[in-house]
Amino acid sequence: MQDLLQRDFGTVAGLIGEHARRAPARRALVEGTRSVDYGQLDAMMDRVAASLQRDGLRPGDTVAICAAASLEYAAVFLGALRAGVVVAPLAPGSTVASLQRMLADADAKRLFIDAAAVEAVAAATGCPCVALDAAPGSPSLQDWLMPAGTRPAAVRVQRDWAFNIIYSSGTTGEPKGIVQPHGMRWAHVQRGAKYGYGADTVTLLATPLYSNTTLVVFFPTLAFGGTVVLMPKFDAAAYLRLAQHERITHTMLVPVQYQRLMARPDFDAHDLRRFQMKFCTSAPFSAALKADVLERWPGGLVEFYGMTEGGGTCILEAHLRPDKLHTVGQPAEGHDIRLIDDAGLEVPPGEAGEVVGHSAGMMSGYHRQPAKTREAEWFDPRGKRFIRTGDIGRFDDEGFLTLFDRKKDMIISGGFNIYPSDLEAVLRRHEEVADAAVVGVPSEQWGETPVAFVVRRDRGTIDSQDLLAWINAQVGKTQRLAALHFIGELPRSPIGKVLKRELRELHATRR
Repeated sequence: MQDLLQRDFGTVAGLIGEHARRAPARRALVEGTRSVDYGQLDAMMDRVAASLQRDGLRPGDTVAICAAASLEYAAVFLGALRAGVVVAPLAPGSTVASLQRMLADADAKRLFIDAAAVEAVAAATGCPCVALDAAPGSPSLQDWLMPAGTRPAAVRVQRDWAFNIIYSSGTTGEPKGIVQPHGMRWAHVQRGAKYGYGADTVTLLATPLYSNTTLVVFFPTLAFGGTVVLMPKFDAAAYLRLAQHERITHTMLVPVQYQRLMARPDFDAHDLRRFQMKFCTSAPFSAALKADVLERWPGGLVEFYGMTEGGGTCILEAHLRPDKLHTVGQPAEGHDIRLIDDAGLEVPPGEAGEVVGHSAGMMSGYHRQPAKTREAEWFDPRGKRFIRTGDIGRFDDEGFLTLFDRKKDMIISGGFNIYPSDLEAVLRRHEEVADAAVVGVPSEQWGETPVAFVVRRDRGTIDSQDLLAWINAQVGKTQRLAALHFIGELPRSPIGKVLKRELRELHATRR
């Protein structure tokens, strides 16, 4: 298999077919008490691809999937890729209006759903639906599929063809379709050799399949012939039981999941010695939490910093550089990451600037939004294309990148730049603070001013005014908070990003 993986270009669907020929009985996917081996998965992918071709879909056409992670979800996604069909995985928790916009934007020819998504989807589309489970009102997947043994017409997939469209609104609200080509996914697969992926890999995934966070581990595991264990809904206690039972070697989690796992009093009672590598991405990962994971959880810990749009990726191999836990690592091999100022000029060494990146893994653009695509691009004086991240950072003298904040989240108060992450870090040092987020709100006197939302630890007794006085005594005069609110839990996206827009709205109502 190594010879296939070292080729300049290949496909995940093709590699799965090769595993099915060489080791058909090896487990490919597990969900609860159900599993499929590589022979069964390959046959299902053939049936999906042939069924799409029967329905008139051609390479470049799009199907959408709006469902929880399942064996059927995975088989449909992979089967569509075999037919050269683009997949748009959609979040089941989206509003009806948002689903309508995404389905229209993707021009989806078929929509695959499950029972949990029926109500929202029924009001959102006239697109023909297929039910992955027993969802009412739509033909079932088994009824829709071509007979067992059906083979699709061969499709020679090209590097620049669209692989999937990931709809990412970040924390701003309006979804944008990020078109990722097959070449970008192949680059993700090829870097898997560095992290120990192989036929004996068992990867536990507890983040949704519509998220790029999950897919950057899902596809390499299958490409290398390993086993993916799907956990449709994350639960810390259940995760630890499953990790021990399945003898998990690899996982991808977002920081809030690491936080909940490490906080469990029974964490150390579980046998996690089979772990080889743990990954994290999608949201800020505090140095203190990384240190706790390194101390108590066997295996390596790798943080990826990058965007669904692609461009440049930084990698922190935390187990190798415990002195750099405050950073997001160094640029990945072959990735060109630079820092620019507001005028689009590169900043001198040692200065902070917006992070931009170039690599083999870059989106083609935002689907049907050329103006948004242009806004996301930066070109150096020689015309080399970079993707803008909107993050502010600084390189140290070893080339490790420290992030300060999202450019749009930076607060300009009385002409001074205030980074919310600095204030959040101070708040988290207080013994009664479990979590914190700081946002900028309008101020007649200063233009903007910082306000904090704090999750208090269990049995915490400090009141908001005392905590406000405490932090304002710890920070500079220009950084002082105007207000501090206690909140039961910070609002987060399904992959753990704090929804600061919702916090700003909440502050306005509390005023």
